[in-house]
Amino acid sequence: MYDTILLPTDGSAGIERVVDHAGELARVHDATIRALYVVDATSFTGLPMETSWDGVRQVLESEGETALDGVERLAPDDVAVETATVEGTPSTEIVRYTRDRPVDVVVMGTHGRGGIDRLLLGSVAERVVRKSAVPVVTVPVSESATDSEEVVEADADPTAGVESS
Repeated sequence: MYDTILLPTDGSAGIERVVDHAGELARVHDATIRALYVVDATSFTGLPMETSWDGVRQVLESEGETALDGVERLAPDDVAVETATVEGTPSTEIVRYTRDRPVDVVVMGTHGRGGIDRLLLGSVAERVVRKSAVPVVTVPVSESATDSEEVVEADADPTAGVESS
């Protein structure tokens, strides 16, 4: 059913749960995980004009490499992981990636912002869910988590109700 699982990452706390979920799906379906990092240049539009874009880009690309390395390190050893970096607005680039490449499902974290935070900040996961042509599995994560023990366990097993092919 799933050959390719897209796992967007920004390297934030709680990614362990997302990788665990994607890893179990990949095992059940003998699928490949494609980890994607989006260099979000829009997050630095408030910098002074004298700030060098090359310097900012290097920092962002370094953060991306660290985030992608984390996915590779956390993924199960028996699951293939490919990595990619693109530049743009995260939700737009994630959806574009699913349209331009063979992707069967997106597995991504959601920080569970609510109320005014969600209204003002928006939600990358919510925009991807609304615009994606492929299924999107969102995994709730805690922004303050530093390891998987601090994250509240999910109610459902990622492989529940899924038969091996």
